[in-house]
Amino acid sequence: MNLELLAVALMAGAANWVFRVLPTMTRTDRLRPGGRLERFLAATGPAAIGTLFVASILPSLSPELSRLLPVITGTGAVLAIYFLNRSVVAATLAGAFVNGGTVWLIG
Repeated sequence: MNLELLAVALMAGAANWVFRVLPTMTRTDRLRPGGRLERFLAATGPAAIGTLFVASILPSLSPELSRLLPVITGTGAVLAIYFLNRSVVAATLAGAFVNGGTVWLIG
């Protein structure tokens, strides 16, 4: 494993940890409705998902089609299934299945 990949993984893990711990440590019952902190805490879930997504696909990004095609097809499956039925579980399973199927087909 190269040092840059390890550094990115550690930064993504630290950011994900902060996004998960901050809302539990904050007294949300004292927040002003619609205030800055409440809006920030409401955005931490999507931000954590984005962080994990970038950290997970970063090693697969290369000009070689054999490495990039599973990422494209898996991500497309996640988006398509999620927008069809708004199920995170079904979208995640479909993305994993399509990604793995693409890797298997490419060989």
